[in-house]
Order: sequence, then structure tokens, then C-alpha cells
Amino acid sequence: MSDMKIGQIADTVLGTDVPFRLEAFDGSTGGNPDARFTVRVLNERAVQYMVTAPGELGLARGYTMGDIELDGVDPGDPYDFLAEFLGDFKVPRPPVSGIPKAVRSLGLRSFTPPPLPPQEKPAQWRRIAGGLRHSRSRDAEAIKHHYDVSNDFYELVLGPSMAYTCACYPSADATLEQAQEHKFDLVCRKLGLEPGMRLLDIGCGWGGMVRHAVKHYGVTAIGVTLSKEQADYGQVWLEREGLADRGEIRFMDYRDVAEADFDAISSIGLTEHIGIQNYPSYFSSLYEKLKPGGRLLNHCITYASAERHGLTKGGFINRYVFPDGELAPAGALMTQMQLAGFEVRHAEDLREHYARTTREWAKNLSRNWDECVRLSDLGTARIWGLYLSGSSLGFERNNIQLYQMLGQKLDDRGHGDYPLRPDFR
Repeated sequence: MSDMKIGQIADTVLGTDVPFRLEAFDGSTGGNPDARFTVRVLNERAVQYMVTAPGELGLARGYTMGDIELDGVDPGDPYDFLAEFLGDFKVPRPPVSGIPKAVRSLGLRSFTPPPLPPQEKPAQWRRIAGGLRHSRSRDAEAIKHHYDVSNDFYELVLGPSMAYTCACYPSADATLEQAQEHKFDLVCRKLGLEPGMRLLDIGCGWGGMVRHAVKHYGVTAIGVTLSKEQADYGQVWLEREGLADRGEIRFMDYRDVAEADFDAISSIGLTEHIGIQNYPSYFSSLYEKLKPGGRLLNHCITYASAERHGLTKGGFINRYVFPDGELAPAGALMTQMQLAGFEVRHAEDLREHYARTTREWAKNLSRNWDECVRLSDLGTARIWGLYLSGSSLGFERNNIQLYQMLGQKLDDRGHGDYPLRPDFR
């Protein structure tokens, strides 16, 4: 009885009603011969990755290392491929009768895990050397893993705004830059900013919110980030535009900000990094830093399902993109804001806007592919393509959402000087 080849094994496990054709290094083929895309398995290590980590993680490992190629796929914008691969296609349960022969054909060597790609963060139990989860040292390392690729890389992907958070499109034909400008302006209006107010922007990135608020609303603002590259870049930008007398970007943990009595706090894309168990102390600390009547705008990704919490610990996003990242349903965030003392004044889901935003980032990556590879490496650039296009699909299909929640700290008499109707739209 002859051994099975890779193509035969794939057909035994997956069937042929799949959105790809398979070509293997042993000369065999499998999958759907009429498919638009071809998955090429180039060597034995690719098989090891897929056997030892079935599903998205094994495929991502092989693709990152160059052991798997995807023909017909734009590596910077693999949206079309992922739309089919993550669509109705489900891995069927293989017939029990075919499993022993497939296992024997693969051989014991195929069940030996190969080394992890250098871009992958190990499982959480192996990260303990970096400190307890969401300790200051480990949070700083997680931020460095994702945000310190290089400012030049981010300029090519994000565009001139250097805003790495969900844009808000004022119209269907608005550009990404117009949508990012509109997002910052929307946050300023929700916060009720006026000249002379003091703003704290935590997780400030490259300082886009600080620049916009200082320049257009006449406030004094402090932004803090755990990425030194971001802080340096943002401070230089403020100085170049003559705004450094009223705006400052600090390389600092938000928990170490000594100032208080702020009129407003914006948190745009930070909550995903702080850990669900830290929500009580997070919202309480922000509440304490506001003066009575002050407002908090919390902008973050949430789960659509009320039952889901955290991130898939062994999944692609947790291992390759946001180590230690955690998501919660919108209701859980609102509850924690209320428990900290905030009155929640407004909540808005912008998930369709984030689907458009991540699509534009992927298109930028595709347009600037060669330079992005040069600034990072091929494996890292491939990860970004998968991450951005996969995220767009997640928002489109309502697996994840993006909520802005506006909270207010009332005075001792329950007053907050809030308009009878919101003066933003």
C-alpha cells in the first residue's frame, strides 16, 4: 500500500470544495482545480507548521517564513483571498478511515514543531520572563513589539495623518485623510473643548489628537505613549508647527501622569492594551484626573458578542500583532465606566468606518509594498497584509466593533453642564 502525497492528504482532510488549489513540493496537487487562488507548499517545514498548528496559525507561520506561497494574492492587500478563506468555507471532519494512512504517510518528523518565526510572540505562559501580564514592563514590551516597526513604515501605511485609529467618514466619497481629520474633530466636539481648557490624551500615538485640539480648539494638551519613537516624532511635529508652547508628547505610561484637574481626557485606541482585569483601576484613575464636569471620550475595539471576552490566546492576532491584547463587549466597558463614577452620556458604534479605514491602510501597504518590505522584512510585511485585510473583514461581518463612549464626571450635586441635546454629529 503506497504512501499518500501531500495533495492527497489535503483532499482527505479538507475535501476539494475549498477556495484554493494546492500545489506541493512533492509534485502533487489537491484542492479545487478551478479555484482563483493557489496555495503552494514549498517544503517539509511548511507541512510541519500546518500539522503542528492546524488552521490560521500554522498557515500564518508557513506564509511568514516563506515556506508557503499564495499565488494570485496581493500580499499587501489579501482581502479577496481572506474573504473566501474566512467565508463560508469550513474545514470538514475527515473520514476516520483515511486518518491512519495520512498520519503514516506524513511520518513522525512532520509532527515535530519547527522553530517559531521571529515575528511571533510565544504563548502567554512563556512570556512570564517579561513580567506579569499588564505590568508596566510587559505592557511597554508589547507596545514596542507592534509600534516600533519604524516611523517611515507607518508613514507609508497610515498616510500623512499618521493616525493609527479608526477614522470617521463624513461622507461616502471622503478620503482617508479627510476621515481622520473628521474623527479628531468629532472627538473634540464630543469633549466640548474650548480655548483655555486642559486636555490629556492617553495612548496618543504620533500626537494627531493633541495637534488637532491645540491647533483648532485652543486648548493646552499633554499626550502620553509607551512608544519612544512615537513620542519623539510627535514632539518634533508640534515644534515644527509652532504648537509646542501648548502641546507636549511624553514617553510615559498613562498611570504615571502626575497632573490632575483636566477638563477632558481622550483615550483613542488604548483600552485594547490595558487588560480587562484592569478596567476598574483604569477608569477610576481617569475619573480622578478629571475636574467636576470634565468629560472622557473612550474609543476602542469591542466584541460584537456579549459573551466574548479577551482574545484567542493562541490566535494570529495575539501572537503576531497585539501581544496581551484583550477585547470586551461594549456593555462591559459601559458598566466599568459607570462603576468608576462616570455618567455615560453617549455611545456610538463606528465599525463600518473601521472596515473602510483598514481597507485603505491595506491599499497603502500594497501600493508601497517594496519599500515597506525594505523597511521591515518580507515576513513582517506579509503579517501586516493579513492583519489589515482580516481586520476589515472582521468589522464588515460584525465580529468586532468600534465604540466611542462619552462619560462625564458630575459634581457633588449631580450637575455636569451638559447640553440638552448633543452639539456634535
